[in-house]
Amino acid sequence: MSADIVVLTAMDWDADNAALTAFAAALREDGLDYPYQYAGAGNAGLETGFDLDGNGRSGEPRDAQGFGWFTGQSGLAVLSRYPICAVQDLSHLIWAQIPGARLPRWPDGSAFPSTEAQEVQRLSSTSHWIVSVLVDGVRVDLLAWSATPPVFDGPEDRNGLRARDELRLWGHVMDGKVGSLADRFVVIGNSNLDPADGDGDHAAMQGVLDDPRLIDPAPASVGGSEAADPDHRGDPALDTADWPDGAPGNLRVSYVLPSTNLEAAGAGVFWPARDAPERALLGDDGLAAGPHRMVWVDLRTQHAAGQDSIEGCGPEIREQSVEFR
Repeated sequence: MSADIVVLTAMDWDADNAALTAFAAALREDGLDYPYQYAGAGNAGLETGFDLDGNGRSGEPRDAQGFGWFTGQSGLAVLSRYPICAVQDLSHLIWAQIPGARLPRWPDGSAFPSTEAQEVQRLSSTSHWIVSVLVDGVRVDLLAWSATPPVFDGPEDRNGLRARDELRLWGHVMDGKVGSLADRFVVIGNSNLDPADGDGDHAAMQGVLDDPRLIDPAPASVGGSEAADPDHRGDPALDTADWPDGAPGNLRVSYVLPSTNLEAAGAGVFWPARDAPERALLGDDGLAAGPHRMVWVDLRTQHAAGQDSIEGCGPEIREQSVEFR
């Protein structure tokens, strides 16, 4: 199986996109050609000059807009067999300005770590992109992101609240409050939230899965089911990440959620059974590619009158920063 469109998380960005270009070249040598690619700097490692984690020091990885030792660390990238025509970038949006945002507070109720810091703190820990792809004459938008894990913080729950609002941003996009969205779209990426297990806002994740504008194809795997944690409440077959038992254990944190006018013809998680030959690709410890597993969904779209199209889709990708209306 080879995907037509791939969204990569934890892909380091560099100014000339040398890493992504080299990766695409390596795939091409193996027979997988993705002539269209996109990556941007994102917020990971982007210095702010502020103490954002409240430890009294600035200039550390947790004081960047998103955790990182350098700009572009663990960013996003898109590879496609179809033309990528335009990208709307929401990564610059300030967290405090997001409608309904829940910001961290000190025990006394004051802004964490400070009002000044919250005025510059962006919502996206990596990036939020609306990537418009021309699929056989039809515009399909990818709502791509990778959120902060809802851990590695204190009682203020800075990361937990941020992961919640990073997910909620797509609701504002679907509501038409920010950006321009095609009729056909796919919410795709890593929310770092499970609807039933682990840390974070389970209800927020379940709410997105229940959104009547979206389909949950429920990608599953035999390997995930075999690796079930005894204390988990969710269906282990749907898990997409393999972390040590209890810390936090296996979770469903990566998603491909198409709009209801797209047909999900198949879906799965690449987590082979213990005795499957493909299991060797995961390495002896199962972590050759890290704890996250690849999630895939086969989608079908048909040409219909009045559908969105993209005119003037050329070799240059049109980039635009968007604001709330």
